[in-house]
Amino acid sequence: MHAEASVAAPPYSRANPFPAKLLVNRRLSGQESAKDTRHFELDLTGWGLSFEVGDSLAVYATNDPQLVDEIIHALGATGKEEVPRPKGLPTTFREALLHDYSITQPTPKFLKAIAHRASAAPTLHYLLAPDRKQDLQTYLWGMEVIDFLTEHPSARFTPEEFVGLLTKLQPRLYSVASSLKAYPEQVHFIVDVVRYESHGRMRKGVCSSFLAERADDVPVPVFPSIAKHFHLPEDPDVPIIMVGPGTGVAPFRAYLQERKATGANGKNWLFFGSQHQRCDFAYGEEFEAFKKEGLLTRLDCAWSRDQADKIYVQHRMNDNAAEIWKWLDAEGAYFFVCGDAKRMAKDVDVTLREIVQEQGGKSLDQANEYVEKLKSDKRYKRDVY
Repeated sequence: MHAEASVAAPPYSRANPFPAKLLVNRRLSGQESAKDTRHFELDLTGWGLSFEVGDSLAVYATNDPQLVDEIIHALGATGKEEVPRPKGLPTTFREALLHDYSITQPTPKFLKAIAHRASAAPTLHYLLAPDRKQDLQTYLWGMEVIDFLTEHPSARFTPEEFVGLLTKLQPRLYSVASSLKAYPEQVHFIVDVVRYESHGRMRKGVCSSFLAERADDVPVPVFPSIAKHFHLPEDPDVPIIMVGPGTGVAPFRAYLQERKATGANGKNWLFFGSQHQRCDFAYGEEFEAFKKEGLLTRLDCAWSRDQADKIYVQHRMNDNAAEIWKWLDAEGAYFFVCGDAKRMAKDVDVTLREIVQEQGGKSLDQANEYVEKLKSDKRYKRDVY
């Protein structure tokens, strides 16, 4: 019996993620878009694991080989030197830089070592003072490890010393954009590929550029990350309001697929936003089709750059304040928000509180109390980053 049980258990774990195969890498945004937004589909056949809509998958990317080679060159190394890994047996310097260590963001430890070893780094010395944190942040914007190595060739490190100044390369979490009930052996993601120029160099997001440029013929290691706080209501008749601009729409595409597959009767209302309708409407055709067949009860879009005044999802919420209040208060709707934490989620939260106050005829305190109760009742759910 014991032998069988151990065979049945999936061999995959966080330490040994499943090697998925990239099936589809399709650009969603039009050529004239300011963003390179992509739809990825991974083959999970044989993984023996599971996820629910609302969960994420951790993607274990490798670093850009070109950047790895530049770092090795800047240090005057060969890449064949033996170095320790954060976990496990030692490996070659090149392999460690590819798979094990974060090689873009400079760590405080690394900056101190550069300031200490470089023959002239007065700016760094000054900025590393405890009361200069904000100035240091500003200075570091768009700067990577490679910049400090090329700017301060007098700062010498052995490969072993160098990896000692780095942190472990962490997996990146992406909300699943598909339901296993609709695509039983697959997972879909929607990702903005990060690329920008800074200090005369092209910078690339580690994981987004791995998926977009380097994952066609290598495995994409993945492992599920459960987000219990962001699951659909258990009752299929409960209405849901979803606010997901940009790539924040990922879980809501999965929710709609799930509700369709399970025959859930609850009403579904999606607020989507991006810059331009003609080139930034991610999954637009799918959502229009869901609307036609009655699965998507309402679809309200905000295109920030299609008119003189910028229009965002919170403005569309305001336009529909009475209806939102009716769904929430009379019909017991759940309210979901996914996407940018810094601005969007804050603005949406403020707008929600204003709607409750005005439409519910409440004082500011009562409105805040009402929204806090939505949270504690698990009816106001956020997945923001």
